[in-house]
Amino acid sequence: MTDIPGTTIFDGRLASKGLALNKMCFSLNSAANRAAFLDDEDAYCARFGLNTEQLEAVRSHDVLTMIEAGGNIYYLAKLAGALGLNMQDIGAQQTGMSRVQRDAPGSGEMKWHR
Repeated sequence: MTDIPGTTIFDGRLASKGLALNKMCFSLNSAANRAAFLDDEDAYCARFGLNTEQLEAVRSHDVLTMIEAGGNIYYLAKLAGALGLNMQDIGAQQTGMSRVQRDAPGSGEMKWHR
C-alpha cells in the first residue's frame, strides 16, 4: 500500500482498534440514542467502552483524531451530524483552520462556487 502523507489509511488494524467507537457511532442512527448522547456524552461513550484516545477525540469533537483512533468516516458522519458538524466543518478540520478561516477570502483553499 502506498503511503499518502497526512492521510490515515483505514485498514484492518484500524478497523479492530475502532470497533467500540464505530459501534457507538452506528447506534446514533436512533433519534433516542442521539438525544442520550447529547444529554451526557461521557456516560453514553462509557456504554460502549471507548478507550482514552477515542473518548478524548469525541470530547474534542475532532473528527480527524477520531479517524486516527479507528473511526470509520461513514460511521463518524452520524456522530458529526449529532454534534452539529457538517462536511464544511470537517473539511476545515482537515486544513487545520476554523471554518470561518477556511471560508475567508484569500485563504488559499479551493471553494465551491454557485
